[in-house]
Amino acid sequence: MTTLTLIGKPDCHLCDVAEQIVETVVGELPAEVADRLVIEQASIAEDTALYERWWEKIPVVLIDGKLHAHWRVSADRLRAALLAADPEGASA
Repeated sequence: MTTLTLIGKPDCHLCDVAEQIVETVVGELPAEVADRLVIEQASIAEDTALYERWWEKIPVVLIDGKLHAHWRVSADRLRAALLAADPEGASA
């Protein structure tokens, strides 16, 4: 399983754009990759630790807990990272 975490906050335009990019990319992934993908969302408005760590970088995308992107998310780069993070799906 691969976990993608999108960290943002309410009323954040860049967060909304990042969420749309994530949804589009995931929707275009091969089924065998998408089926092994867990998507989590977290808000810095609801989590003090997340706020302290990420407040100036949102939106933030983590893949398996590691920073993938912040501020702007590239669909091509995200797609490549998700395919690379799932070796079972890449070889299927």
